[in-house]
Amino acid sequence: MPQTSVVFSGILGPGGSGQVQPGMGERGSGAGDLIFQDGRLVSGSLEALMEHLVPTVDYYPDATPPLTSPALAMRAMPPAGWAFSATRSPHSSAGLHPAGLWVVLGHKRTFIFTFLLTSRVFMPPHDLLARVGQICLEQRQQLEPGPEKAKLKSFSAKIVQLLKEWTEAFPYDFQDEKALGELKAIAYRVTQCDEENGTVKKAITQMIQSLLLSLAARSQLQELREKLRPPAVDKGPVLKAKPPAAQKDILGVCCDPLVLAQQLTHIELERVSSIHPEDLMQIISHTDSLDNHRPGPSEPVTCLTLQCRGDVAKTYSLEAYDSWFNCLSMLVATEVCRVVKKKHRTRMLEFFIDVARECFNIGNFNSMMAIISGMNLSPVARLKKTWSKVKTAKFDVLEHHMDPSSNFCNYRTALQGATQRSQTANSSREKIVIPVFNLFVKDIYFLHKIHTNHLPNGHINFKKFWEISRQIHEFMTWTQVECPFEKDKKIQSYLLTAPIYSEEALFIASFESEGPENHMEKDSWKALRTTLLHRA
Repeated sequence: MPQTSVVFSGILGPGGSGQVQPGMGERGSGAGDLIFQDGRLVSGSLEALMEHLVPTVDYYPDATPPLTSPALAMRAMPPAGWAFSATRSPHSSAGLHPAGLWVVLGHKRTFIFTFLLTSRVFMPPHDLLARVGQICLEQRQQLEPGPEKAKLKSFSAKIVQLLKEWTEAFPYDFQDEKALGELKAIAYRVTQCDEENGTVKKAITQMIQSLLLSLAARSQLQELREKLRPPAVDKGPVLKAKPPAAQKDILGVCCDPLVLAQQLTHIELERVSSIHPEDLMQIISHTDSLDNHRPGPSEPVTCLTLQCRGDVAKTYSLEAYDSWFNCLSMLVATEVCRVVKKKHRTRMLEFFIDVARECFNIGNFNSMMAIISGMNLSPVARLKKTWSKVKTAKFDVLEHHMDPSSNFCNYRTALQGATQRSQTANSSREKIVIPVFNLFVKDIYFLHKIHTNHLPNGHINFKKFWEISRQIHEFMTWTQVECPFEKDKKIQSYLLTAPIYSEEALFIASFESEGPENHMEKDSWKALRTTLLHRA
């Protein structure tokens, strides 16, 4: 797949005048080191951004209640372009998405989500939590000498609310013992002002219980994944030993393109739901320190490329989803190449073209791209006699949608249309949007590489991180959709467990179906025969 490059110069350019935002309350020297443009936070020092995250008696990040000053109102404004769906209260712990309760409602909690998500580019979560704890302690020490215990209790309640939002949005930050220790230390400090069965202590207890349940659920999911094996790789035929025509193939399991597209959508949504916002930050969080392994112009940027860049445990979900795309492509090629009769191969190709078209209609672009990629693999593409019998008009339309020219302009137009349909949907079927994951990964990666983390004055370029956060938020919104189609275990079992040929086996099957036509193919076929004879 060609390399993509996404430029957001209009959104992220460092130009334009800004206004320094004074710090609220008694803060450190970095508190005034924030720059706003048109009422939106665009840059600031890391220290100032951390202080901006921590509440005071009179301030809460992204607060929506009536604010006491224009300066406070300015602090609450998100960047242009943010649009969120109201699906559930951020204070409800019921029915959590696997990624945690990260959903942002209206214009609330945008800075909290964005900074907690993107700050890991600069420091691990446990270090950020430690600094939050230090700021909280400083705030508390300023309040303790005062006669009004109500202010101290109000401040403690706001700290608990911040921690609650953090643990709900990114519960897996606290798998780290250091982070969990810092959380408990802050919780102990803020509950000292509360009575035995006070509201602050109750909120802390509920927060810790919910967090531990989330961590336990993810641990169980990881154990389940370890038990599941990827589809077997069949080395395929050994010269003139193609499977008999009576052997079961995909058409023997499901001959309805729409039904197969629906089952593929089921699998896509199940797999993509295991990806969390912090997983997606692995795409960029380690690249700055590993620039000695930059992808070249022809080297694809995929999730597997990230394995050398980040924590393998944290990129598992990304790699598993990326692997599903490759397995589906190889399954399509296997189903076509192992068919003995040309007439049946023609029918198989036309069937997969119809499946890809149904995927497009559903909004499942990832499966559609995987199917097209499978049919464009050399062992399938070279079957000219078979393709000559295929009615390719529908395939040409699909390839037009996935034309890589102009940075996949046609695909992006279709994706935008599906997104708009999803936002105004009256049924769950219309809400489905499954983007081409490899392209999404590349967009995030190149957005990070093209735009600097820091501006010339040393400030963090927060415009860039607003945009990264917006794109990740949009992706996570798509993963929440519940699949409306009835699950067919028989079809899904075949899709997930059917043996797939290796690349070598695909070429052998292809050459046995239609012999080599030019010197290059003849040389390849001869080399394959020699290799197999020596192996035998």
